[in-house]
Amino acid sequence: MMSNIRIYLGALLLLLAMSAKAQTPVLPLDTVLSRISQNNGMLKEIEFRAKAQNAMAKGARSQMAPMVGAGVFMYPYPGQMKMTGEEMGGQDDAMYMTAVEQEITNPAKLKAREKYQLSRAAIEEAGRDMTFNQLRAQAKAAYYQWVVLEKKRSVLAESQRIMQFMLKLGKVRYPYNQSSLGSIYKAEGRIGEVENMLTMTDSEIEMKNIQLNMLMNLPPENRFRVDTTVRAPEFIVLPDTGALSAARSDIRQIDRTIESMQLNLRLENLQRKPDFGIRFENMMPRDRMMPQSFTLMGMVSIPIAPWSSKMYKANASAMNLEIQGMHKGRESLLNEAQNMVASMALELQAKRTQVQNYEKKIIPALRRNYETTLLSYEQNTGQLPLVIDAWEALNMAQMEYLNNLEQLYLIGVNYEKELEK
Repeated sequence: MMSNIRIYLGALLLLLAMSAKAQTPVLPLDTVLSRISQNNGMLKEIEFRAKAQNAMAKGARSQMAPMVGAGVFMYPYPGQMKMTGEEMGGQDDAMYMTAVEQEITNPAKLKAREKYQLSRAAIEEAGRDMTFNQLRAQAKAAYYQWVVLEKKRSVLAESQRIMQFMLKLGKVRYPYNQSSLGSIYKAEGRIGEVENMLTMTDSEIEMKNIQLNMLMNLPPENRFRVDTTVRAPEFIVLPDTGALSAARSDIRQIDRTIESMQLNLRLENLQRKPDFGIRFENMMPRDRMMPQSFTLMGMVSIPIAPWSSKMYKANASAMNLEIQGMHKGRESLLNEAQNMVASMALELQAKRTQVQNYEKKIIPALRRNYETTLLSYEQNTGQLPLVIDAWEALNMAQMEYLNNLEQLYLIGVNYEKELEK
């Protein structure tokens, strides 16, 4: 009766575990990358900075605020002896005065300032693409490593099952002198090692889950599964210089920066153009017999004066030198990227060949060797240590294959990162 209850409880727990696993969603790699693009905090911050630059550009053509004032004109100081009306010809020259003044910036400068401000937003947008490329590479690396960990987990689970089978078989044969006590202890030790490796693998899977949650801006306790059928990145034909410079976000950011600097240089060169101003003053005499009067003045700056032109000329010269330096830096970065892509392409091809050798040659041969020794042991013509050694050789080859597969994934991720794929 108790044995039946245990069987029912075991079956119930198994069904619950299978149900929980079935309810955990599988997130394909494209879905993970899409959520990072939409929800990542760093990308949101850059987007708001770009929006802020665009918002600032809306006010770039605004003029300075007008100035207003009020005071007195030809008003005697307190304590001064005032002239009588007869001495003044019967008139009082003291007046109350109000004034309005407006500085008018040259419209060409305002238009250039607006274009420069909009170029700052373009730099932020290019920076967003560059940051997303880095985050995408991190997410791909974590996702592929998780896929490899799941495959390692399957290999370890199979190893645990086989070692437990060998241990049971050895214990059954030991009373009949068909198995040694040392081989039984060896099998028990191997089972303990596999359990430790399974524990470490499960922990690493949890870490990858948390890392991807962080990139997607999700809580750390969020759980999902990965698509273990995802394929390694394929080799891509090496692009020419033009295609590479158009694809890479860091090159585009440098281009946007150079364009912004050129617009800023144009704005600086426009400082030689004059600005304008207008001033209106209205005077109201204290003596009502005197008429009201006004002053209207138009003003223009003279920026070409030698003592004022040195500033913008020096600034323009410095900006030209900075732009030349940015061009040299762009050339250097593009040359470095071309060599990096070419080197990674060779490394990717070599690693793919190694992985294929494991899949087609090494692992099949070691599996046949293990199956042969196992068959001999089942027919009482072989020893358990030989079976354990054959299985360990196969297991080590499978683990080494998965390590090489992980390296292939990571090389492919870096290769695609360089190509902005």
